[in-house]
Amino acid sequence: MQTLKVSLAERSYPIHIGADILTRSDLLLPHLKQKKAVVVTNVTVAPLYLDRLMETLANIDVSALPIILQDGESHKNWETLNLIFDALLDSHCERSTTLIALGGGVIGDMGGFAASCYQRGMPFIQIPTTLLSQVDSSVGGKTAINHPLGKNMIGAFYQPKLVLADISTLDTLADRELRAGLAEVIKYGLIRDSDFFDWLEINIEALLKRDREALAYAVYRSCANKAEVVAADERETGERALLNLGHTFGHAIETGMGYGEWLHGEAVSAGTLIAMDLSQRLGMVTVDEVFRVKNIFTRAGLPISAPGLGAERYLELMRHDKKVQDGKLRLVLLEKIGKAVISDAASEKEILASINAVCT
Repeated sequence: MQTLKVSLAERSYPIHIGADILTRSDLLLPHLKQKKAVVVTNVTVAPLYLDRLMETLANIDVSALPIILQDGESHKNWETLNLIFDALLDSHCERSTTLIALGGGVIGDMGGFAASCYQRGMPFIQIPTTLLSQVDSSVGGKTAINHPLGKNMIGAFYQPKLVLADISTLDTLADRELRAGLAEVIKYGLIRDSDFFDWLEINIEALLKRDREALAYAVYRSCANKAEVVAADERETGERALLNLGHTFGHAIETGMGYGEWLHGEAVSAGTLIAMDLSQRLGMVTVDEVFRVKNIFTRAGLPISAPGLGAERYLELMRHDKKVQDGKLRLVLLEKIGKAVISDAASEKEILASINAVCT
């Protein structure tokens, strides 16, 4: 097991990464304020890992209430969030009751948002079970639900007390979900860690084959990058926005296609290719760099073409994005592999051209 720390003064917390650590009650115990907890999970993860977690909690005399939700991005809404609140209230949960999110990014986002709201804040633990949630969404305290007009538009910054990333849970992850998670892994190499990108070019097939050592390293390196960024800019007033490479275009794809049609990582992959085209169009990256990025996404089995929603529709959806400032769209672009920048230099004509160039 390896441990990282997200340094946020009194709200600092550890990230434990390793295989078969879901049974480590000693890792959970220091972060439980009382002998009662709530486990929020979904119908896919519950049959696989809920009993194991409940047994781990029982070993330290913690009684846990399971809340089992439907699976998928289409359920990341007010209606599902209210099911969590209903269960918390029906069970007389207190402000000091810990909410544990066991699942992927949707469960982590909704569980965290519920924890931030219930009685104005209850302790919250992340146990991510997908590659995407282990390397990205479980770390940093972004919690949210979707709105029909935009993804993750309603939420809060609310840090967990602990992130427990058990690599062994990736054994049961669907191939499509594994590939989607690789989009976020590749992102870290692109925006701030060129050595990691070089490593990924060599090891992408090992990750696809679920090599434990390769996966553990990829999760650790990704979390180390994110922990540094979050510690420097918790509420995304500057550097943290760089983590959104491909996301402005990607969120437009997810919203425009209907939540759940494209997985988040798939949309980020296509969105990153639009951002790369725009970066090249503005003279920031070379043709060779664009080729390298397209090649690694292709080898990862991820989309390199975006759906044809219509370029104007993309712009309409992107104007709801959280990166809009003073009415102006700010995009994450690359100056080179390993260095991203936030820019509002692209004209609408150039943005439209890049969307059209990558859309099928």
